[in-house]
Amino acid sequence: MTDPEVYDSTTDWVARHIRRYVESDGADGHIYQGIPTLLLTTRGRKSGKLRRTALIYGEDEGRYLLVASNGGSAGHPAWYLNLTEDPEVAVQVGPDKFTARARVATAEEKPHLWRLMTSIFPLYDTYQAKAPREIPLVILDRQ
Repeated sequence: MTDPEVYDSTTDWVARHIRRYVESDGADGHIYQGIPTLLLTTRGRKSGKLRRTALIYGEDEGRYLLVASNGGSAGHPAWYLNLTEDPEVAVQVGPDKFTARARVATAEEKPHLWRLMTSIFPLYDTYQAKAPREIPLVILDRQ
């Protein structure tokens, strides 16, 4: 993750959120509409470029948790597809920047972690109900 050029989400409101987060070194943007967010940088599976997005997160036993909901759509989000190809990611939580290794929660881990994430963002249950796929829950282990 040492490539200096990082490409932010092309979704306008996400790009603005990332810019605010980065420019304030995490002081502004860490909480978005009352919900905790982090910045996740993955390596593009096709382009090889570093791709950054802002995501809702949870914490459990020192690990960070993400839900690859994509709003309940049929396809996985690009950031998820990228980290399944290359699980080494860069993360920023507030001012704290670190590398992590991403993995998908096991069937045994997921129920507890899913409840934790839906307590932060209840719409995940709605997204799962409408999605024609099992929505993955991702665990980030700090390296």
